[in-house]
Amino acid sequence: QDLVRMLKPGVGYFDPVVEDWNEEAMKNEIKARETYEYVLYWITPEIRGVYSIAEVVDDSNKRPHKTLFGFEVDSCTTPGLKLDIQLVKSLTAVGKMVELNGGRWFRQLFEVAEYLNKQ
Repeated sequence: QDLVRMLKPGVGYFDPVVEDWNEEAMKNEIKARETYEYVLYWITPEIRGVYSIAEVVDDSNKRPHKTLFGFEVDSCTTPGLKLDIQLVKSLTAVGKMVELNGGRWFRQLFEVAEYLNKQ
């Protein structure tokens, strides 16, 4: 929601986060990933699974021009929760891989907003 508030009016987006992840939610996400100009993978300290990491690496290989990746060390909705140092090291390696594949890696959420607002 922080990013949405930073976007200029008219910048469209799809948020795949839903209360109940089911077949319909998965189909909606796949359609959005195929049709939207950019796909953003923003990792927060609330991350519990690793599939998003596999998706961003896959997209950065198959669709590098539309793949955006990023994280902030202490960006989260839970006060006091931060990415631990080992996860930061791993995500940094993922960011470098995304860039080498031709995607974009952002270190601050406002950088993503600035990029999308200029498009």
